[in-house]
Amino acid sequence: MLILALIIPGAARAQDLTAAERQAVVAKIWSDARYSFAYWDRVKANWDSALTASLAAAARPQTDVEFLRRMKRYVALLDHGQIAIWPAGRARDRTARPPLELASLERRPFIMDYAENDEMRVARPQRLAEIVAVQGVPAERWITDSVLPGVSGINPEDRWRRAVTNMLEGPRGTALHLLLKLPGGETRGASVTRSVSLSARWPLKRAAIEVDTLPDRSVLVRLNDFDDPDIVKDFDRAFPDFAGVHGLLLDVRKNASMTAAAGYAILARLVSRPFVGVQWRTPEFRGDSGMGWYAGAPDTIAPRTDRPRYSGPVVALAGTATGAAGEDFLVALRNTGRGQIVGDATAGDGGRAALIDLPRGWRFQICVARHTFPDGAEYVETGIAPEQRVLTTVDDVLKGRDAVLERAREYLAARAASAPPQ
Repeated sequence: MLILALIIPGAARAQDLTAAERQAVVAKIWSDARYSFAYWDRVKANWDSALTASLAAAARPQTDVEFLRRMKRYVALLDHGQIAIWPAGRARDRTARPPLELASLERRPFIMDYAENDEMRVARPQRLAEIVAVQGVPAERWITDSVLPGVSGINPEDRWRRAVTNMLEGPRGTALHLLLKLPGGETRGASVTRSVSLSARWPLKRAAIEVDTLPDRSVLVRLNDFDDPDIVKDFDRAFPDFAGVHGLLLDVRKNASMTAAAGYAILARLVSRPFVGVQWRTPEFRGDSGMGWYAGAPDTIAPRTDRPRYSGPVVALAGTATGAAGEDFLVALRNTGRGQIVGDATAGDGGRAALIDLPRGWRFQICVARHTFPDGAEYVETGIAPEQRVLTTVDDVLKGRDAVLERAREYLAARAASAPPQ
């Protein structure tokens, strides 16, 4: 095996981490969290005690997949939605999930979509089916016992939502038997394979921006990913002059991007006056005096003059999966006074994450900046409350009804009389 590793380029890199490398991963995570994490006042676990236990566990023989499982439980102690660990090599290739998009509705797991492939055509999982059991274990117990301990979240509801999203993750190539409750009430089984590894492109990833013109000539703009380098360009291409647009519905219900610059650039086409973004502060080590804070004033964003401005009615759609830069966008929108937020309270991440390099290509994502409204009001844990709260219920979804979108359109209709068409 040693000879093969010397002959074949990259073969050694494909091997599992050594005990020393695993302990280096643990120590690096502990150290960077200790000096960079922005929300230590919310951590209930003893981080230093966890270091001792994790170093001892890392020294024992194990595969990278087993080590990844341990590290997920370790970083979950920080209780923040932006916390994550990203493996490399074998652990990344050998960890997978079926091509199913899952969502938590009233704390119950539902299949919202699936990738069309040969296996799915045989399994016929059916959209909007509820997962009642996995491998014969009731879904709630499966999530609580097998998934939740390795999921970090800002509050119990946020952790549960994230756990449902990843509840079928596990060793690549292994089969799962699901018991499904179909929309009509019938139950049946379905067998699916964990076929999409962490190193593969997720087949159900949505475009960064999706634009749909509605019958009343309002336009639904799904802003899914501010981290996409082309999203502002694509927005400008979709709206060269806003001709005929009677209202903009800005949907950030699936937006938990890392950086808010693109969102601010989009808002800058909807305003006539400068507006401010979030206020922030980040931990700062001050030697003998211990830890302090380095604070920054909110950014001021000027209206864009390179494209025509839109002055018609605007409304934002938000939900529990709206986090990080998606929340920054809502803070800025509220500061502009351009429109209301409709939907549910956001995730409450309240900050910005950074990616930290670990040994052998592994990475650790941690929240390093604490974000608030410009007046210092925090929204961590509670989330940003909408002006009009609309809950997404199981009954609405099974009936094909988007109650949040309906309320947002009603808001635009009420504003239409006072906002002339563009």
